[in-house]
Amino acid sequence: MKVVLFCGGLGMRIRDYSENIPKPMIPVGSQPILWHIMQYYSDYGHQDFILCLGYKASVIKEYFLNYKQSAYSDCIISDFGKKVEIIGQLPPDWRVSLVDTGTWRNIGQRLMAVRHLVADEEIFLANYSDGLTDAPLDEMIDRFKKSDKIGCFVAIHPPISFHLAEFDERGEVRRLRSSQEADIWINGGYFIFRNRIFDFIKEGEELVLEPFARLIEGGHLMAYKYEGFWRAMDTLRDRQLLEEMAERGDTPWRMSPQVRAKAAS
Repeated sequence: MKVVLFCGGLGMRIRDYSENIPKPMIPVGSQPILWHIMQYYSDYGHQDFILCLGYKASVIKEYFLNYKQSAYSDCIISDFGKKVEIIGQLPPDWRVSLVDTGTWRNIGQRLMAVRHLVADEEIFLANYSDGLTDAPLDEMIDRFKKSDKIGCFVAIHPPISFHLAEFDERGEVRRLRSSQEADIWINGGYFIFRNRIFDFIKEGEELVLEPFARLIEGGHLMAYKYEGFWRAMDTLRDRQLLEEMAERGDTPWRMSPQVRAKAAS
């Protein structure tokens, strides 16, 4: 399946870091978070990517144009650098379409801008490109295929705890409780769509507002509830947490070789 990645936002909530680079290019370990997300899909056999670029589009283009696997893998160099052999697993054979969809377009309009590139796909995948998870993609896709739905998103519990206030009829505080005690689910930014999604998006609309409201009204939207690992990189603190995990080798968003082989079979 083709994978549409939304890479054009300004990343305002983490702007102190992303002033000079787009948010998907902020590194987690030795690679940008965008690479980790692409590797997640690649582990499940989905290697045809469509990147919707916008803010600092040239930075992402230059990354892929100048990418050298040998800079990130163990390798053997001979003939004074003219011959390079990768040691261990070879890099995936990604096909990457780099499409400048404009700086100020919202997610819905970025998706519309690449509609022609998924015209031959009955089902395609999409992602905000700012969060990591170990959700079982093959199971999500299987459930979606067995349904008659047009759209699906991963639903997760908010990773940050906050306090919920409850009031009585007079407006006085009746109770304060942690959000961890409540059954709250939010959109995790991992999507599966049938091509009919484009029939529900009108000019200028954001993806999860009016179009999703129409899907819900028609009974066409489903959610995959997931309580495992998920973390978005919205703030510098989020980035620090993911960086610390990568430094420890604690990367649950990367599948083991055994699971990867099973998913590809």
